[in-house]
Amino acid sequence: MLAVKDPQPNFELPPHNEAALEMIREAKDYESAVALTASGSALATGGLVHPAGWLLFAMAYKPLVRVQKLARLEKLTAVLLDEFKSLGIQIFPVLKPEDKNPIDLFIRFPQRAHLFISIRSRGDSEVVYNETREILQVKKKNKSGLTTWKPCPLIELSDYERWLTKNRAMFGMSSKEVTKTPTVKVLVLWHPTKAAEDHNPHLYSEVGSMRLLALRRKGTAFVIQQEEVTEFVKAWLAKYE
Repeated sequence: MLAVKDPQPNFELPPHNEAALEMIREAKDYESAVALTASGSALATGGLVHPAGWLLFAMAYKPLVRVQKLARLEKLTAVLLDEFKSLGIQIFPVLKPEDKNPIDLFIRFPQRAHLFISIRSRGDSEVVYNETREILQVKKKNKSGLTTWKPCPLIELSDYERWLTKNRAMFGMSSKEVTKTPTVKVLVLWHPTKAAEDHNPHLYSEVGSMRLLALRRKGTAFVIQQEEVTEFVKAWLAKYE
């Protein structure tokens, strides 16, 4: 494995790992408290104090989905940190590119691997890839027809990768590390949302022992379920040992 160079003495990375996890928890607790106080005719938040991480982490998401989104981020960040901390993982939640939805998780194993993860749920539904139109569609349970998924998570993931190239200084990375480090884009479907099982065989690829949807829309993005994240990261890292 390549040696990891120490950053400049005064260099400070964006919130990550335990510090970021604590900020997510503070933001989630605050949003939960706000939701509870909103049960009456007025929003009685006068007694609530904004935690340090609230603006940074909660305000990136729409009000109606903040608590659920933060809870998913908390769970996934904690699981990944527990599993991969000994391997030097750096987990950066809620990075906000201009005029785009937040990057839910940017994961960095310095000079070894980068992962962009978008966590999405569309309720009790199946996600279908329309090859002809190169779009994701959603099929709701007990409903006929398909709706187009907008904005398309595949395009967003591609945009995030370009964003990193332009903003590598945030992470103390050289241009070589950004361009040469293997990078993977992952769409994580959160229960009860799942990928349809009847896609054409050529849309699947193997990563280790995993057979996964690999959708080539402005680059390749893998589609996995929430319970497969740890196994996927292990398999991806194993490719570059």
